[in-house]
Amino acid sequence: MPRRPSSRRSAVPTRSPRRARVARRRSTAGRGNRRRAGLTPRPTERLLGFALAIGSGLVVTLAVAIGISAVASGVGTRIGDAANAVAKAASGGAGGQSGTTAGGADAGSAGVSCPAVKAVQVGSVRVPAGPIAGYCQDRLINAAHIINAARAQGIGTRTQAIGVMTAMGESSLVNIDHGDAVGPDSRGLFQQRDNGAWGTYSDRMTPYIAATHFFDKLVRLPSWKTLAPTEAAHEVQVNADANHYASYWPAAVAVVEALSGPVPQ
Repeated sequence: MPRRPSSRRSAVPTRSPRRARVARRRSTAGRGNRRRAGLTPRPTERLLGFALAIGSGLVVTLAVAIGISAVASGVGTRIGDAANAVAKAASGGAGGQSGTTAGGADAGSAGVSCPAVKAVQVGSVRVPAGPIAGYCQDRLINAAHIINAARAQGIGTRTQAIGVMTAMGESSLVNIDHGDAVGPDSRGLFQQRDNGAWGTYSDRMTPYIAATHFFDKLVRLPSWKTLAPTEAAHEVQVNADANHYASYWPAAVAVVEALSGPVPQ
């Protein structure tokens, strides 16, 4: 017998053409609304975001690289400073000197460059290339003669420094063969006059002998052990300015401590 049509509706509803068109319009409108609201990025926006991300990564990478370089530089500097300190300490120990290193470098030698020469022995004093307090070996040798003359008389380092200070103030530790307007007949490290008190011309031009005459007169002063350094030098040299030698005292101490030993204050 013929089957009667079922009165049940299909499990999947059939959408009418009109309803399908309305649904498509709503779907298109929804995508447009999401784009206008910024919810769905456009292709250009995606590219821009990708470029910004790459740029930020490069900036971070560059910053890290700069930081690593700075740290490495700092570490390298500290290592270099430590190596220099060790080298200076080693050379100072080899020379048996105190106060400054065997190379003679100290605060007063900033900007001074001395010839690279070997240390020389002057009497009982070993003289490095320098600089020490701004003086190179050629002038430090004259300081060594002064120290040797003092040692021969049993004079300690403080008075040795007074002798070196005086020669610094008179001749800058140069054994000069001329005088000046005040003393045209003055000669040598101490600019001693040709008046019979300082020996012959040869005596005044021989650093060791000139220093010996200086100390001979100095130790005859009643209060030579208690006088201030510049006053002691003035009493011997009779300079127009009693304070003329004071500014040379720190350099003289540095030289004597480097060549001879600690100077008591």
